[in-house]
Amino acid sequence: MTTEILTIDTPSGTVRATAHPQGEDAVVYTLTGALRGYVHVTGTHHPRHWDRFIALRVSLGCVNAMEAAAPFESLPRRRGSSTGYTGCLTQWTDDSYPYQHTSMFSPTSTAGNEPSPATGRILAVVMRACAEDVAQRPGLDRLLDASRKRETPGLLRFLDWSIRWREAEAASFERKAATYRRDLGSAVSSWWTAARWFTARPDPVLAVLLMNYPQSLAHRADYLPAWVEDAERIAREERELASRARAELSSLRAQQRPRRQTSPPSSANQTKEPRS
Repeated sequence: MTTEILTIDTPSGTVRATAHPQGEDAVVYTLTGALRGYVHVTGTHHPRHWDRFIALRVSLGCVNAMEAAAPFESLPRRRGSSTGYTGCLTQWTDDSYPYQHTSMFSPTSTAGNEPSPATGRILAVVMRACAEDVAQRPGLDRLLDASRKRETPGLLRFLDWSIRWREAEAASFERKAATYRRDLGSAVSSWWTAARWFTARPDPVLAVLLMNYPQSLAHRADYLPAWVEDAERIAREERELASRARAELSSLRAQQRPRRQTSPPSSANQTKEPRS
């Protein structure tokens, strides 16, 4: 990718962004005009698919905001202002919807304050323009592939932890469901036993046992089925998420393996034609 100057028209004036490739997996834009500072653009995974590197992450400053804090002097600021802003934007195209999606962490000043509406608009316009510029560059595939190689080791560790955590959560909720189910069976059985005794010989104590009040047999028989259902649902969801994470982990590992290059067979291995 070559150095180019991108002209961005914003509501607060023109911003010129000079692109400089940074390694194989990022482009840094030097901003001049209505905004000065730097913007960092790199590849990243789809926000909902850890194994699909089809997105771009735009960070205010000269470094990837997900990996390090940008030096104060590199943060974008309005012309005539000393207030620098941090923020991050992710842009991707979804297979199901052939148009671009954008997820943005609202910019904030280094003091933690929100920018004015005008400053927020100019920052958003510049971040989107830089993402669009990188998305249209001929080296995009190489940038995304390099970003995948950079992020994969950390993602593999995260997914491995996620699988173990979700499986533990699923097992915990399965145990809760079994406990609730036993308590439900005990409450129902006890209530019907008391009902039969009361039918045979009415007694005030048995009448109290049959009443519905907090933590009574009738009350427990009323709410425990919902508790069983909720615990079973959460356990299923955690199992499904663990299975999905396992598939994404396998996919990332497969992408790490070098691709085999096919070559034409050598003359020594070619079948000789029979002589006439």
